[in-house]
Amino acid sequence: MFGYITIAPDALPKERSDRYRSFYCGLCRTLRQRHGSLSRITLSYDLTFLYILLNSLYEPQETMGLEHCFLHPVAGRNYVYSEPAVYCADMNVALSYHKCMDNWQDDRSIISRSEAVLLQKAYDRVFEKHPEKCRQIETCLKELNALEKAGDNSLDGAANLTAQMLGVVYRYKESDYWADTLAQMGQGLGRFIYLMDAYEDLPGDLRKGRYNPLEAYHQREDYESFVHQCLTMLIAECTEAFEMLPVVQDADLLRNILYGGCWMRYHALQKRRDKDKPAVVKEGTA
Repeated sequence: MFGYITIAPDALPKERSDRYRSFYCGLCRTLRQRHGSLSRITLSYDLTFLYILLNSLYEPQETMGLEHCFLHPVAGRNYVYSEPAVYCADMNVALSYHKCMDNWQDDRSIISRSEAVLLQKAYDRVFEKHPEKCRQIETCLKELNALEKAGDNSLDGAANLTAQMLGVVYRYKESDYWADTLAQMGQGLGRFIYLMDAYEDLPGDLRKGRYNPLEAYHQREDYESFVHQCLTMLIAECTEAFEMLPVVQDADLLRNILYGGCWMRYHALQKRRDKDKPAVVKEGTA
């Protein structure tokens, strides 16, 4: 359910792409410092977006530097660190841990179970600091799992649980003036991500007989336009809330992600499916 909220790099000049990468590396660095090197396997574009958003909205003091790591031992990578990186690193661990446990319960994935074991100590620290958020994340995923096991074909039911979960994560400061608007952004993104994930997974889920709420819709003649329309409405919920926020710094990166990057996987899927379609031979040319 991760990986959709990234930049559209071709639409950004190099220095702005580098700025985005510095946030990504800053979050990776914070994960290592707070939760150990193994926690960096949880690093996601989704939480990088939240890091940039919170940094832009609250404009905390930034620390910049050059970090050498096992992936970039010689040249290193520039990073940006600010206070929201700590929160985003914690939420990155919490979401990843529960995603692994969910995969283990659904598919008995040994890889996911092993990753959850590796993350257990880091997650315990996150739970100690954010017990209510962790409980709410766990509750949403349990209810989602129960809904899927029941074979509920309601798109709204499943998407709303993911929306509720990300709304909790995006509510950075509970009593803050912008808490509700941030939560609305998270809810819109949650619905968008759930539907995009279901759309991407549908062919494999149909082959393996796994639950997917789009199974009830995929034989419609207007299936593709139906999904596109739904995705457009859902991301619009997020962007409407976003445009209410007084963000200036790095607003171009945030808009690049919301209006372009979020659709990259969708467009890649369209190209792949168009390529896989059998060629149509016109009458008289064979």
